[in-house]
Amino acid sequence: GKHVTDTIQKGILNIYSSGGELILPEHNIMLGFLGALLSAGIFVTLATWRELPVSTTHAVIGGVIGFGLVQGGIELIKWKTVGMVATSWILSPLVGGIIAFIMFKIIAYFILATKEPVKSAKKAGPAFIGLTIFIIFLSIFMKTRVGDLLGYDLKAYIFLSFLASFIASIAGFFLLKKTKGKGYDIVEGLFRRLQIMTSCYVAFSHGANDVANAVAPVGIVLALAWGKIDAVYMLALGGVGIAVGITTWGYKVIRTVGGKITALTNTRGFAIDFSAATVVLVASKLGMPISTTHTVVGAVIGVGLARGLDAVDLSVIKKIIYSWLLTLPAAAIIAILIYRGLLLIF
Repeated sequence: GKHVTDTIQKGILNIYSSGGELILPEHNIMLGFLGALLSAGIFVTLATWRELPVSTTHAVIGGVIGFGLVQGGIELIKWKTVGMVATSWILSPLVGGIIAFIMFKIIAYFILATKEPVKSAKKAGPAFIGLTIFIIFLSIFMKTRVGDLLGYDLKAYIFLSFLASFIASIAGFFLLKKTKGKGYDIVEGLFRRLQIMTSCYVAFSHGANDVANAVAPVGIVLALAWGKIDAVYMLALGGVGIAVGITTWGYKVIRTVGGKITALTNTRGFAIDFSAATVVLVASKLGMPISTTHTVVGAVIGVGLARGLDAVDLSVIKKIIYSWLLTLPAAAIIAILIYRGLLLIF
């Protein structure tokens, strides 16, 4: 998550000199980033109330840009970085959709369309488990505190990740082997178990990206107020917020993404989870603050299109796209108003 936090804090606005010194008053920066945070929170909360899957990433960056425009004009914005990030916002749902489309086609061809789908699922299941575990472990080791503490090279981390994936595959093989019965319901039951793992994979990737987006403004405010602050504690605080949010109002967006775009089953859900999580995790490692929301929605559409255009509700997709286009400018405007208000008060 720290890779993405750094991008939000340092990559959007020109607030540092070449020597690393702040070129704006600390007071203004604190109020500006606080305004960006409040703006994102307000907009995303309103969108969630309306059951719209908007991007926290877009809202946070929109809020930061709004503060930058008020404080220093367009010269304060690092438009090259913003352009790269904006490009990733377009690419992430496209890539997520393409990978999900291909993944579901693979599942359909090698499992669902075979004469014995249950037997095929038992054979393929351990491979899916192993691949997921390999990616998760490798991401934990590479360019993280865990990797720094261990002090091994890339080859060692690849070996450890492969070992973990091998053990998980063996465990998965014996777990799936116990399942008895025939028919597609049994296959969906097998993938229900696999989807628990890939859902955790999505949560892991989501924490590595979107939590980092949300806490980045908090980090710079607290760092200026209290001095240097450990990013781990900020990310942990953001994780708690994510958990509370999904427990309370999460069902609203789940209802839209999980049921209104296209009909979902466990096999389709597995393809969506795996595809979206992989795209988001790779982006996090590159320090790109992409949207998990956009990526998941793109993956859902991709799986729907794998069954034909009639399988997706275009009216719902249109409504979602409109909300996406509104997010950044709306968050920027709200941030400007909040920042102006904070300056009057403080």
